[in-house]
Amino acid sequence: MNKQDLINSIQQKQSFLCVGLDPELEKLPPHLLQEKDPIFSFNQQIIDATHDICVAYKPNSAFYESYGLAGWQSLEATKNYIPNEVFSIIDAKRGDIGNTSKMYAKAFLEKMEFDAITIAPYMGKDSVSPFLEFKDKWAIVLALTSNEGSADFQKTLSVDGKQLYEDVLLKTQAWGSDENMMYVVGATRAADLSAVRKLIPHHFILVPGVGAQGGSLEEVCKYGMNSSVGLLINSSRGIIYAGKEKDFAQQARKEALKLQEEMKVHLEKVFG
Repeated sequence: MNKQDLINSIQQKQSFLCVGLDPELEKLPPHLLQEKDPIFSFNQQIIDATHDICVAYKPNSAFYESYGLAGWQSLEATKNYIPNEVFSIIDAKRGDIGNTSKMYAKAFLEKMEFDAITIAPYMGKDSVSPFLEFKDKWAIVLALTSNEGSADFQKTLSVDGKQLYEDVLLKTQAWGSDENMMYVVGATRAADLSAVRKLIPHHFILVPGVGAQGGSLEEVCKYGMNSSVGLLINSSRGIIYAGKEKDFAQQARKEALKLQEEMKVHLEKVFG
């Protein structure tokens, strides 16, 4: 999916919502545990209930890898079930020496056909470039995350006086473009989005942490929105675990709709 396709989807659905598909067996509604593949059954119903009001899905690979071969099969089934017109992100946070990154890229972007993959840029250009070699595919680079330990490195000062995350934003821009590279900035870092946006005025930003993690959609839009929206807001637990009974998918839809309704207000400022 290219950038204009994504913008068109946002405009058509009046939404820039990304739903994180991070299932844990112990948190699934009990009746699903009788299914042959409980994880896929859970994801399938979440997708059925929300695909018309979200523009992206983001499975986190760890929630599938932890179940071994069965988890990989659930992940593949989930990817194949996501409608083609919905942007698909594999949250794998890969990033290794060039030939290894090339294999990761082939696995997730070519074999499994995800539209995008999250990347850890610590090893530099040759660890990121292989993910940028696929037409209409995206590398989503970790820039400023919202976890407790993020300040250990991301906000340390470099020799030129910039914070490390600022150097990441500045240097990585030269490796790709706003047509094939996005950045991750946590919603609990909303005030920092203003500084981030000055460095990457045209790129999309994937923003996790709205909802269960306490991030504010209002604040994220205030500091992070650009002239083409430029935001994908991810919510995982706040949507997928909204209900624990047989109507869990309907409860998930209700929570997704709440966010979409808020998003409509902000989209009016961009599209009118």
